[in-house]
Amino acid sequence: MKRIYARAEEALTRVSRHDFVAGADIAPSITGHSIPRQETVHHLLGLMPEIEPDQVVMHVGGGSGYLTAVMGELAHRVIYVDRNPVLADKARERFFAKGLHNIDVVQAEAGKGVEADEACDLVVCTTFLSDPRVLTPNLREGGHLVCLEGRAGPVPSVAMYCNRNGRLERERTLGWVDFNRNSEQILIDLGVVGEEDLARARAEAASKNERVLDVLRRSLNMEEVELYRSLAQQRGMTFTEADEVLNHLNPELFRRFSRTFLDLSRMIPVAQADGKLAVVTDDPDARTDQLERLTPVNQSTTCLLVTPTDFRRIWSALDLTVKGSRFAAEQGGATGAAAVAHGEENGKDLFGQEINKHISPYLISVYEAILLDAVGEKASDIHIEQYENRVRVRLRVDGDLHELPQYQLSAREIRGVINVIKLRAELNIAEHRLPQGGRSRLQLGETTYDLRIQTQPSLHGENAIIRLLPQTGRAMTIAELGMSSVIGSRYQRLLDNPAGLVLVVGPTGSGKSTTLYAGLQNLADDGRRKVITVEDPIEYAIDNIQQTRVRADIGFSFADAMRAFVREDPDVILVGEIRDQETALEAIRASQTGHVVLSTLHCNDAVDSLQRLYDLGVHPNSIAGELLAVIAQRLAKRICSHCRRPSEPDPVVLAEVFPDGPPAGFRCFEGAGCDKCNGRGTQGRVAIVEYMEVDTDIRNAISSQPPVGELRWRALDAGLVTMRDSALDHVIEGIIPLSELPRILPRERMAPEIRGGRRCHS
Repeated sequence: MKRIYARAEEALTRVSRHDFVAGADIAPSITGHSIPRQETVHHLLGLMPEIEPDQVVMHVGGGSGYLTAVMGELAHRVIYVDRNPVLADKARERFFAKGLHNIDVVQAEAGKGVEADEACDLVVCTTFLSDPRVLTPNLREGGHLVCLEGRAGPVPSVAMYCNRNGRLERERTLGWVDFNRNSEQILIDLGVVGEEDLARARAEAASKNERVLDVLRRSLNMEEVELYRSLAQQRGMTFTEADEVLNHLNPELFRRFSRTFLDLSRMIPVAQADGKLAVVTDDPDARTDQLERLTPVNQSTTCLLVTPTDFRRIWSALDLTVKGSRFAAEQGGATGAAAVAHGEENGKDLFGQEINKHISPYLISVYEAILLDAVGEKASDIHIEQYENRVRVRLRVDGDLHELPQYQLSAREIRGVINVIKLRAELNIAEHRLPQGGRSRLQLGETTYDLRIQTQPSLHGENAIIRLLPQTGRAMTIAELGMSSVIGSRYQRLLDNPAGLVLVVGPTGSGKSTTLYAGLQNLADDGRRKVITVEDPIEYAIDNIQQTRVRADIGFSFADAMRAFVREDPDVILVGEIRDQETALEAIRASQTGHVVLSTLHCNDAVDSLQRLYDLGVHPNSIAGELLAVIAQRLAKRICSHCRRPSEPDPVVLAEVFPDGPPAGFRCFEGAGCDKCNGRGTQGRVAIVEYMEVDTDIRNAISSQPPVGELRWRALDAGLVTMRDSALDHVIEGIIPLSELPRILPRERMAPEIRGGRRCHS
């Protein structure tokens, strides 16, 4: 840093910049010029003529008053000028509070001249003027004007003028002055963060290889759009949104530059016209210097600020557009490539009619928006369906499908969206006759989502179903499942057994895998046992668990994996699903050789699972000897904790559940609907389980292979915890509404089960 005269150094020491930092009260008005950094003021004082104690000085573009206050310590009198009345009033208050009574405040538009009662020895202008000569009347004969010149670029130059005989003459360029504040300094100036917050964010960003701004936004829970709009204003940038950019993208510009360079510089060229290149960035501190060196000399660059989410949407739109062009070129040569590049590719639907597959940035944006809506709603699945006269986009949230009415797409547009889905999942966009399955990934902040994609031909065109699986490296624990403490502790005890078979059963979508993964997460956290899984597909990645995927295409099935696993010294083996006799027998053999085996079956309740194993050809004695327990489950909607309230039970449901009348003091709850649950009254789901632990009596019953009805009564006598009882416990505790019972229980299981003319209250 250049050495400045001693009086200026002392003035900088006496005036604290912190006292002149604008807070949230005038946040929309401040810029880097209104609150220059201390280094900037030091540099500027070193460039301009020394301010003498008897001089009168004017500061045009005074902003918060920091630079004016420093000059107030050096000069006899300082005239502060700013066009913003809010800034001027706040500056006056600050000067008065600091005892700087030699500073006068004038609110005026400097471009039209400034009326002052005294000519000045020096005028310092830190804002851009179209014609600096308007300030000539404010200078005494021989007085100097120091002002910015050149375009309002990132680092402007400073020139010095002199008033000679009433004419302003340029003397020389003094140098460059960088008024820019980086985003971290801006957030401090706005009062959003403190130095300690910033230090912690820097440490976390360094350890996780993230940007400091991303860490700050997440830790302080700041709204992304408002944060970036404010930063754009402070940095003198234009803030824009993806929807305003996507219709004007130029893929050729994206191809022109290295992907690595664009990713590292956090810039995307999006448009070019009249010698101007428009780029978007999600980095408020981005510099276009390197990009400008890669473009023609006479071309200027305009940098637009977008949020990280919009940056990813724009990148994805361009990336998929390029992929579509490449695919068409490979499939159909130059003609096909041109067709996709212009948004069309010819094909025929099931009626044999010509269709156009539209691949455009707009449609890529539509797909991105659907994904963001699904994540925001915590949806498990997205359904995109085509009918004769309409298109439906629906989300499955807490087990129910909800339509998204904002997506009013034409048949042509939805075909284009499905092409985008196929491109991202690396499926064949030319194949419309056969179902296809694939997967892709979605990164939002720190969370990665695994997208399981299935396309299905139908009468009016292809449908698409997308399952969203968040990959956090952790699954729910047993405690987080919502099981009763008694059943939860029994489940935990099962995992500590030296050997045996544990089954979790239920229909598709009943949360079987989630329950198994909860057990695995407890084992992973404990770390004393080696756990191996074989799955198809791997739904959740869990740290410290060895997970393997079935590969039927190369002859690696569940049974093959089981045979290999028993030689790898595991303690616990998870088999994603027992689908056939071979897998069932291998699971039994693995449990017989000293392993705990966890798996799922598709059946309705705990006792039905025994019949299912019989049907698969497993010997009854093998089942009796190795089966430890069966957990059957359904998922019920959880009452929103923010709007839960007592409710009157539905008399029809109450009569089904309690044919002899409800017990004294029976109570139930419901959700009134609030902002947290989007008015639904429910938020999330909880597992309702039927738990059958296999004891000596049940083992004897299994070996004798009686009818299923007899098996169930033996299980009830042995302490089977029925799904009805679990559900009622959750109703009484206010976890689920009573109205959920008919949805998860068959009619014959709503009331206490009858044996020999008497009701059995398990």
